[in-house]
Amino acid sequence: MAKKLKLYGAGQDLLSDAFSGNVRWMGPGVVEIEFEERTSEPIIVFMADKTSSVGWNMPLYKMFADPFNTMGLVIASSLHKGFTYEVHDVKEHKKVTFDTPEEIYDLLVFIGAPSRFPIKAVYSRENGDIAAVSFTQKLSLIAGRYLGKDDPVCIVHCQGVFAAVGEVLEGFTFSHLVKGWMRGSHHGPLMPVSCEDTPLPALTDRPGYRRLFP
Repeated sequence: MAKKLKLYGAGQDLLSDAFSGNVRWMGPGVVEIEFEERTSEPIIVFMADKTSSVGWNMPLYKMFADPFNTMGLVIASSLHKGFTYEVHDVKEHKKVTFDTPEEIYDLLVFIGAPSRFPIKAVYSRENGDIAAVSFTQKLSLIAGRYLGKDDPVCIVHCQGVFAAVGEVLEGFTFSHLVKGWMRGSHHGPLMPVSCEDTPLPALTDRPGYRRLFP
């Protein structure tokens, strides 16, 4: 129906005849987590459009390593031990882990160069459970430079030994610049909106608008 009405992006990333410029039939990025279900299980899924897969670096750092963002790191015994960050080197196909807060400076050395070192996952040091996982697979080094645009996703586990829902959302209150933007080129701000707000013409027709679905 969307194609019949000639709506914007109809079939994009899903149908083989869409003129999106993406890998056909692939759709958005894919990540998964496995965990033992608790009595209450708040999980937030973030989906971004037209940006590289490393746009999650700063929000994930703020959620689980910045005490000015996540007060639980200071006052909650279940978070006070900190978190372990798994960082991937997409150029050399290697990975390294950092324990926060002890290795925050070393962590920042890597994730401060997000085009090469995206955060793949975050784990609680209280019990080893996974706190967050992000999409990194499609960022590729081709002909000596990074090419293509992605629709990366990120899953964040909340409450208990993890950051609270409000602390997770607080990580996006600063609209930092990420690679991508319109046509998958240049840089633009990561600007969160809710699912029900995304179809509003007043927002989606605005130049430079980037969709992010919490």
